[in-house]
Formats: sequence, structure tokens, C-alpha cells
Amino acid sequence: MDEAEESLQEVVDYLHNPKKYTEIGAQMPKGILLVGPPGTGKTMLAKAVAGEANVPFFSISGSEFVEMFVGMGAAKVRDLFQQAKEKAPCIVFIDEIDAIGGKRSGGNIGSHDEREQTLNQLLTEMDGFEGNTGVMILAATNRPESLDPALTRPGRFDRRIPVELPDLKGREAILKVHCKKIKMAPNIDYTAVARMASGASGAELANIANEAALRAVRAGRKVVTQTDLEESIEVVIAGYQKKNAILTDKEKMVVAYHETGHALVAAKTDSAPVQKITIVPRTSGALGYTMQVDEGNHYLMTREEIENKIAIFTGGRVAEEIAIGSVTTGAANDIEQATRLARAMITRFGMSDDFGMVALETVTNQYLGGDTSLACSAETQSEVDRQVIELVKKQYERAKQILVENKAKLDELAQYLYMHETITGEEFMSILNS
Repeated sequence: MDEAEESLQEVVDYLHNPKKYTEIGAQMPKGILLVGPPGTGKTMLAKAVAGEANVPFFSISGSEFVEMFVGMGAAKVRDLFQQAKEKAPCIVFIDEIDAIGGKRSGGNIGSHDEREQTLNQLLTEMDGFEGNTGVMILAATNRPESLDPALTRPGRFDRRIPVELPDLKGREAILKVHCKKIKMAPNIDYTAVARMASGASGAELANIANEAALRAVRAGRKVVTQTDLEESIEVVIAGYQKKNAILTDKEKMVVAYHETGHALVAAKTDSAPVQKITIVPRTSGALGYTMQVDEGNHYLMTREEIENKIAIFTGGRVAEEIAIGSVTTGAANDIEQATRLARAMITRFGMSDDFGMVALETVTNQYLGGDTSLACSAETQSEVDRQVIELVKKQYERAKQILVENKAKLDELAQYLYMHETITGEEFMSILNS
């Protein structure tokens, strides 16, 4: 997280030698807000700043200010800043600040205004009539949009540092840090593991390293191998392998066709290469899955790439239809994902010819799952629904065409997968190209 580190290093530097900043007339930001998804290390960054700065550090959670008795929260804020000013220069860290910093309501009668008083006290302490000198405030939240605008204005929280999910290089570095404490086999390829763990937060990567160590102990080995790490990613993503879920031969065959359908459509549409296909049931409820791994970081997606993704999601259901002439309940999750993508294309990414670049949906809580709310009339909504259905249908037909054309390969691969239960991307490609 180089950008976040740079911003915070400046703060540490200022606390060490403020003279070089005051000489030029620069002031340090009063407050720094760390925002980002859960598990990205916001609290750890604050701890690191405290360790580096060698100044007193007060740490408190937002919820500790919320009291049953009116006025107590505000009194706690006063006490905290009183202590901080005596020890200045120092750092005050407020974790989960959204507990007290939420937007103030428009004076609903009977509303619990204890939080508002606490917030008002915090606002005056941060930038009120009396200047507070030398008290630096760090705060962390994963709901920045719910904070009161008076709190996020310049002069209070002047600087907002996004602590995002790590990229490929970041994931590799984080893995190495967590694996330092573990006895590893000498030839571990961390880049491959980081690539497989795309979208994992720092906390999840720590979990992956720990799961790998536990797996090695279970197998009675003294060191952790590459396979342990790769298998532990699957444990974190999809759950443990279910030992007692015994599928009937017919069901197993259906799952084999389903997963092969995904993989074949993926291979024929030039999307991310298939890394692994398995039909071993998992504790998350998945009866099997196909793992695709991108070569590098991927920030933008073209319309064609999203359409390919939808086609891949429908591939499983199409393969079932071709193979057994009927459909099963196994595609529930695929259907959900395909619909979500198709909907986003029309309502958020402006990829429909009828609506053009009009946002019909807004995303709130982007760091906590990203709930969406529609902002359009009922007529438009039904038109959106119609287009979503049309889009998914079109990709379904496309996937069907691909699989019908490659029916022989579909059968061959499904049979192979049925026999072996798990196959790697290399095996898959060699059968496909033979």
C-alpha cells in the first residue's frame, strides 16, 4: 500500500521535526481518515504510525462513546482531548468512527440525540473556537458515505486515505510477510498463489497462510508446500472438501458436464485461462467449481468481456441441457451472478443502446457489499428487466452454439473429469487441443 504509506510517513516526519514544516508555513492535516473494505489493514496502519512516531498514542473505538445516559458521550470526548492536549504532540486513533460520526438527522422528535451531542463535541474539539495544537487524529471506517459532512470537511478530516484491496504485487508481498513465520518448502512460487487469490484482502491472505500450515500439520509434514497454499485458497473461497457428501453416479456426471460447460465456454471466448476444474463437493454448498485466473491486474472491463463472462456463467446450464436433455437446480449461483452482471451493464455502466449514458441505479456502501438502489420510474424499470432478460438469453444462445459445435470435446472432457474428479488447467487445455 505504497500510497497510504507515503501519506502517513509525512505525518510521522512532521511529528519528529515539525520545524521544517512550520518554517515554510505549512500546517499538518488535523485529521486523517482511513477508508476501505474490511480486512485491508486500516487499524494496522494506525498501529504502525504509533510505533514509528514515538509520541503518545490514544486508541479508542467509536462505539465506546455511545452511552446510555445523555451527555456522557460528549464528556468522554472532552476528557479524551483534555488528556491528549496535555501530552501533545500526540495521536488519537478512533476506530469505526461511523458509530458516532453518522449524518445528523433533521431533528426528528424523540430521536436519540446522544450521538449528535457526542458528534458536536467531537466537531468542536477538532476545529472549534480553541485551536487544538499538536493533536493529530486518525480515524478508520468502511462506511465513509454515512459520515456527517461537517466531519469530513477540510480543517477536520483534511486527508482521506483509501486503503484498498491489494493488487497482485501487494498480495505477493503480504503473503511473504505471513509466510515468514511459517516453515516453508524452499521452492514456493508466491506469484502463482497471489494470482489465484485475486480479490483477497490482507486478512484473508493471513488466513490462507495459516490454513496452509494447518493442512501441512494434518498431513504430518514438517514444511508447507505449494499445494498446501493452493488448496488453502480453495478452502477460503469455497470451503473444505466434503468427505461424506457422496453424489450418485448420475449426479456426479451432471456436475462434470456442468463444470466442463463453464470451462469450455471460457476457453472458446478468450477470457481468463482456466486454472483448475473440480467436482469435489465443498462445505459452502458448491458441488464443484471452475477456477479462472487472470494473468495480471485487471481494472477495466470492456463490453465484450462482460458479455463473455455472462456466457461463461450460462455455460454450465447449457451443458446440462445438451448432455441430459433436462436442467437441474445446480446453476442457481451462476444465474444470480449472470443477472447481476447483465443488470449492471444496463443500469450502471451505460452499455445499453436505449438508455445510453444514464445511471439508473446508485451504489451505496461500496466497501460493504455495495447495495444498489434504483432511481428510475416503474416503466423504465420494466424496460430494464426486459433488456436484462434479452441480454442473458442472447449469451445463453451463444454458449449453446459453442457447446453444440464442440459436443465431442464436451463429452470427452466431462468423462475425463468424471474419472479424475479434479483436473488442472494444463490437462484441460491439452485434451481440448488434442
